[in-house]
Amino acid sequence: MADKVLVTGISGFIGGHLAAELLRRGYEVRGSVRSRSRIGEVHAAMTAAGAETADLEICQLDLMSDRGWAEAAQGCRYVAHVASPFVLEKPKDPDELIRPAVEGTARAVTAALDAGAERVVMTSALATMQFARAPKGHLCTDADWTDPDDPRLNAYTVSKIRAERAALELAQQRGAPDRLAVINPGAVIGPLLTDDPGTSVTAIQQIMSGALPMIPDLRLPWVDVRDVADVHIAAMSSTSAAGRRTIIATDPMSLIEVAAVIRERLPRASRKLPKRAMPTWFTWLASAFEPQLRDNRWLIGQKQRFDHTPAETLLGRPLRPIPDAIEETGRSLADRQLI
Repeated sequence: MADKVLVTGISGFIGGHLAAELLRRGYEVRGSVRSRSRIGEVHAAMTAAGAETADLEICQLDLMSDRGWAEAAQGCRYVAHVASPFVLEKPKDPDELIRPAVEGTARAVTAALDAGAERVVMTSALATMQFARAPKGHLCTDADWTDPDDPRLNAYTVSKIRAERAALELAQQRGAPDRLAVINPGAVIGPLLTDDPGTSVTAIQQIMSGALPMIPDLRLPWVDVRDVADVHIAAMSSTSAAGRRTIIATDPMSLIEVAAVIRERLPRASRKLPKRAMPTWFTWLASAFEPQLRDNRWLIGQKQRFDHTPAETLLGRPLRPIPDAIEETGRSLADRQLI
């Protein structure tokens, strides 16, 4: 009998790729959606990804409700908590993001431990370490923590920090720290399974669609979504992932370099690409008006370094080359007519 895995947030970018890879490897998957209206979309995405859906079950879970969590975790050898709060626009009240993230994480971890799951793999974010106060040239590792009280942080980053800390504390309180593994991905890109580009892919979508008049020198730590899915699966059973945080991100590449890759590899999809790079000083100025630049303004012109050795150890191979991930992201956006 195949092992069953609960994947929360299966309709999302990471959750969808994770579920598809699990199905391809012969696992049974129980995936959660916030609204049952997404069920058809999930089945279509799995089929398009080459995964059989006979071993796929969909349940409905809400991060802010206790209903269904115990039943969803029952019989699952592993639980992957990927779901994030659903907010269409930047919230006026940060708690609109923070409370669902923290409370939803507590529900997922509690349900998993109560049901006897061997491992809970939680999707967090590189942001929980990335903005820690550190000297120039510092190699960011799993020992780093971004200060949630830093006034420069947006609500999303604070929600990820508080949710991750809540998961670690809860596992410790339950005497089960080794039954939790945390995955901290950078800016996740790669082929789309649906027409929803997700947060990080939107940055590439914006430059390919000509939404920005110039390309900002914004440096992001990209990672291929298929690597993120693979490292989640490896972390389900690996002792080296037990009770620890695992960075999965490359050293940053600027949007200017991303555009160069797209021009070289996807010339037909490059017609709307801005031809000029935005000077660093102007990028800072523009960040006062452009939300994505504003939320990432401290990455403008910056060069950071991240220790992704533990992720590569889990994978048993190097991370996928980012230029390849950029090409597949761009092709996917073009094929779906999203640029």
